[in-house]
Amino acid sequence: MSLTVGIQMDPIEGIDIDADSTFVLALEAQRRGYALFHYLPRDLSFLDGRVYARVRPLQVRRERGNHATLGAPEQVDLATFDIVLMRQDPPFDMAYITATHILEHIHPETLVVNDPVHVRNAPEKLFVTHFQGLMPPTLISSDRAAILDFRREHKDIIVKPLYGNGGAGVFHIRPEDDNLNALLELFTQLYREPVIVQRYLPEIRQGDKRIILIDGKPAGAINRVPAPGEARSNLHAGGRPMKAELTSREHEICEAIGEALRSRGLVFVGIDVIGGYLTEINVTSPTGLQEINRFDGVQLEAQIWDRIEERFAARQPKRPI
Repeated sequence: MSLTVGIQMDPIEGIDIDADSTFVLALEAQRRGYALFHYLPRDLSFLDGRVYARVRPLQVRRERGNHATLGAPEQVDLATFDIVLMRQDPPFDMAYITATHILEHIHPETLVVNDPVHVRNAPEKLFVTHFQGLMPPTLISSDRAAILDFRREHKDIIVKPLYGNGGAGVFHIRPEDDNLNALLELFTQLYREPVIVQRYLPEIRQGDKRIILIDGKPAGAINRVPAPGEARSNLHAGGRPMKAELTSREHEICEAIGEALRSRGLVFVGIDVIGGYLTEINVTSPTGLQEINRFDGVQLEAQIWDRIEERFAARQPKRPI
């Protein structure tokens, strides 16, 4: 199958080629003979009902300091592409939301992965609220009294921004901590949105498991163990990756959400599970492929492209391959 693929992402020059999931997706696409093009979200334009992007031909290689070659920029109509990977990193802000609205004009004739409509409608910390019985006790609110009541009930809590990412702005407020009011004042100054408050899960000391689902099916997992003195398990915050297998409870969680992901065109998803509780469903730019590949001896990026090819073939009879 010969495909033309646009990769909408952040600058490729500065990525970590040993950790970046988009990089291995690009490597696998190149291995399959796809024509690759790179562009930044700010390179998108909408004009007279058409979606354009200023793209650059892309070649990738696993060579430190020489991992990508970009050709001359050219303005193209994205309707002429077969696939667009929407892979820019959060924050999930108005710029991100605007990009989903623009890409909606070309999908599904040009297959956008993940589906931009459902990326927009599935923010990580809100989408999970639609699945009863999977989350830890959780409050989403701007009401200070409600937050204080929640703290009185659960004592040990986590407070974080509703649209944060990468562990930024995550605070562990212990029962004896008297900084909650000051923290809420700070959040009020920084964010207009409600905050998310959850009961602290002490199981985080054993790790926060990232599970990759491909077209609604679990494909692999990695455990991320926080550094001593840290409440965050994110790898860039010092978390230590460890090989992981799925428990029966985690299989139940995947089964409970899998069809909802598949039916929404959310092909590549990463969920976070702590102590048997689902805390986030990451649909914007999930990570973890390379770490799981190394521990399990697999190539998850190949499985992702297999599913993308199947979806493309199933709904794209117009342009011969």
